[in-house]
Amino acid sequence: MIFSAVESRRLYRQVADQMRGLIESGELAEGSRLPAERELAQMLGVSRPTVREALIVLEVEGFIDIRMGSGIYVNPRKRSGFDVPPDDFEGPFELLRARAVVECAVAEEAARLAQPQHVAELDANLAGMEAALDDRREALALDRGFHVIVSGIIANATLNRFIGDIHDMRMTPYFEKLASYFENRETWRAAMEEHRAIRDAIAERDPVAARAAMRAHLDQSQIRLSKSFEEDAFDNSIPAAWRRAGGG
Repeated sequence: MIFSAVESRRLYRQVADQMRGLIESGELAEGSRLPAERELAQMLGVSRPTVREALIVLEVEGFIDIRMGSGIYVNPRKRSGFDVPPDDFEGPFELLRARAVVECAVAEEAARLAQPQHVAELDANLAGMEAALDDRREALALDRGFHVIVSGIIANATLNRFIGDIHDMRMTPYFEKLASYFENRETWRAAMEEHRAIRDAIAERDPVAARAAMRAHLDQSQIRLSKSFEEDAFDNSIPAAWRRAGGG
């Protein structure tokens, strides 16, 4: 049994497919603990975010359990009934990278075109989010709303629809499972303050500052979703069977 380095087709899907096959064949035994994300990334020749996206797919499908502060365990008898995501399914980090390309440019242009009524809409949204920090569903809706308001300043229906659609892609079992580990009152407050910095730059009609504030916000969003499952808190030694699995 070996893990092989994966190639270019949506890497997280290849990682998930490879691990799923090993579980279904019984080569990865029920109840066994996987190596930490760091070791898995080294074995497979991919980044840790790629491993993380693959693990979330497998957890939603019921093949593994991720236990914060303990580890990642094989659990093949708890299939959830979810279908395997299609080949063109975007992972959470892929969505964030796309947003960084598009929404930074949107914020820059919005700062050139903003009028007082647009700033008032942003202020109302921020007030709503401050009141919804303990309500994930409402905070998520307001988060989407903020970005749609920024896009709406440009008054381009196609662009506005695109921004709404890319935010709606977060409403999948895979993205929600990943977010469930790390979203809380404090992370929503941090996102709100990042939104406030974007609002301030737009209100000041400063395109450079607006672009930078949006980029900082999206970078921080990725950092929040990239925090460790605390695998560094437990023993990272790899049993002999896993050394064979990793080719070590």
